[in-house]
Amino acid sequence: MTKKTHEKDASVEQRLRRAAEVIQLEARAIETLAGRLGPSFSRAVDLILACRGMVVVTGMGKAGLVGAKLSATLASTGTPSISIHPTEALHGDLGRIRPADVVLVLSNSGETEEIRALLPHVRRIGATVIAVTGASDSSLVRLADCVLDMGDAPEACPLGLAPTASTSAMMALGDALAMVVLAERGFSREDYARYHPGGSIGRRLLRVSEVMRRGRELPLVRLGTRVLDVVLTMSRTPGRPGAALIVEEGGRLRGIFTDGDLRRLLEGGAVSRLERPVDEVMGQAPKRIGPDALVDEAERVLREHKIDQIAVVDEAGVAVGLIDVQDLLDTRA
Repeated sequence: MTKKTHEKDASVEQRLRRAAEVIQLEARAIETLAGRLGPSFSRAVDLILACRGMVVVTGMGKAGLVGAKLSATLASTGTPSISIHPTEALHGDLGRIRPADVVLVLSNSGETEEIRALLPHVRRIGATVIAVTGASDSSLVRLADCVLDMGDAPEACPLGLAPTASTSAMMALGDALAMVVLAERGFSREDYARYHPGGSIGRRLLRVSEVMRRGRELPLVRLGTRVLDVVLTMSRTPGRPGAALIVEEGGRLRGIFTDGDLRRLLEGGAVSRLERPVDEVMGQAPKRIGPDALVDEAERVLREHKIDQIAVVDEAGVAVGLIDVQDLLDTRA
């Protein structure tokens, strides 16, 4: 090993060791938060749940960025929220705050100049103030209705200056607050879907009724129909689905006939059975799902049972749609 290679390896080890120290220090800062939780946290939850206005989140610098994320988390989980910059608030955005609001103020030192300038005006408006801080004896604490004390978290910055461990702790405490509020609201997956229509999350939370084949695209045939006519129906249905649903009078689902069933008939040399009623060869216990189920659930059924189609039925067992595996692939585009 050359001297240059040795020095490079030593440099890599030093970097990884320093990175591990930062991660461990921030992890400890977050871990200590659990022991600091108390009645004030519960009071903060009560204030947010009782809020008849908005939860307005504010902070300066890195705390402001954490606040923007916290506000977005609250808004996406059922708590109306906006984030405002404290300086902009002093130049007109203060008009966004109303007496019915809860103002969630983030400041590790509790002495941030812009926050100190803002809070008297917030108090004058009459909004409730929740402070998230690492300084239990500060101007922010004295002006707050409720205080979430993070404690003194030594920063991971080698200069002891750049917010690192303190903002990690602030983020974790904010997440804890948002998730407890979410749980107490009874916020459901369906509620979450309402606020997340886009991206991979939105795709997973779509309802079956939003992607299923229906109307002209839904191949329905009656019991007793010839297999040949069932195949023709499948071929003539827009989108050429790989299955037809077999129903009795009234539309109740009785079976399913798929491309796979047709292939097995032909491979077995039973061409003459194309003239027979589909009842003799259809799948008589087709997998089914309700129209209000999530697409994520339909995908799970298809995957677990290794099938390509699933019937959609209402509470009375009437066939109202069909999901083909291709339909789920299309939602990922």
